[in-house]
Amino acid sequence: MLTREEALSFVRQYVKNEGLVRHMLGVEAAMRFYAEKYGQDVELWGLTGLLHDFDWEIHPTVEEHPSLGAPLLRDRGVDEVIVRAILSHGDNTGVSRDSLMEKALNACDEITGLISAVALVRPSRSLHDLEASSVRKKWKDKAFAAGTDRAGMESAAAEFGVELWEHTANVILAMRRIAPELGLAGNGG
Repeated sequence: MLTREEALSFVRQYVKNEGLVRHMLGVEAAMRFYAEKYGQDVELWGLTGLLHDFDWEIHPTVEEHPSLGAPLLRDRGVDEVIVRAILSHGDNTGVSRDSLMEKALNACDEITGLISAVALVRPSRSLHDLEASSVRKKWKDKAFAAGTDRAGMESAAAEFGVELWEHTANVILAMRRIAPELGLAGNGG
């Protein structure tokens, strides 16, 4: 299995947008949190989160991503369990989400972006004082982060078996662990 350092190097080979790298780091943190919570392989889940969008810049359409990225992962020797989970997070791939890890990846993917967006509009610009209730308030404002798929996030959390606002709180806790790497530590560092 790839080391985390090798996986991050692989990501940086394909991804130049730091915001996208931060998104993948956020999903990695959420996946590690849930792996710990459910007694699963933390490294496997973390690598899955870290690698899940590595090909978005080279395959930026739903028709291409993540399907065309899978061969690159396989060429790099990425475990097929990770490749399958990454394929399953794309609704266009025909790969069903069967395992808990696959469902977790789908549930953690888009919600991290919404959480980051909410943190960035707060005076503190920090995850450390962000609560799920603040995300819920912004959720109701359809003009805020209008491009996010709220129905998809609800459905993904339900498929994963975690109530949406509990899930949101969990992902916030996970992302707090790496807030400086995400640029969301606020003025306190």
